[in-house]
Amino acid sequence: MSETAAVEKSGNKKGLIIMIVVTVLAIGAGAGGAWFLLQGQQEDEYEPARPKKIPTAFKELDVFTVNLQPEERNQYLQVGLTVKIRDTDVSMEIDKKMPEIRNRILLLLTSKTAADLSPLSGKQQLSSEIIDEIRKTLDSEMLREEVMDVLFTSFVIQ
Repeated sequence: MSETAAVEKSGNKKGLIIMIVVTVLAIGAGAGGAWFLLQGQQEDEYEPARPKKIPTAFKELDVFTVNLQPEERNQYLQVGLTVKIRDTDVSMEIDKKMPEIRNRILLLLTSKTAADLSPLSGKQQLSSEIIDEIRKTLDSEMLREEVMDVLFTSFVIQ
């Protein structure tokens, strides 16, 4: 073999090796990119869907003035209430059921004594009971869950 043929043969081998290395690198880069993209999609699939936040609203109820259960002397309670609800159809349903809601709240309030309502725990218990009474008037379970809290806007015992 001549020297030129040997150089050409070794040049072809180098070119072939370079092409193989470039091909392997290109395949590796493509496979790596595909793997990263699939990982991102799989994480999205397993990520729990976040529920859409429904904005809250406040529904003001009338001021209630009732006689409390007598202890030493006759006392009365004057309380202003606001209902915290999710901003859905529950507001219209509360409007429709307002006479029944007022009746239930009045009956609940007149069953209390001043001693029941004076401590913070008594007020918190009353709030919870009022929520329950409002929920009892609503027809569907979905609407009941929309009633979130009852807030006292005024609270006077005399």
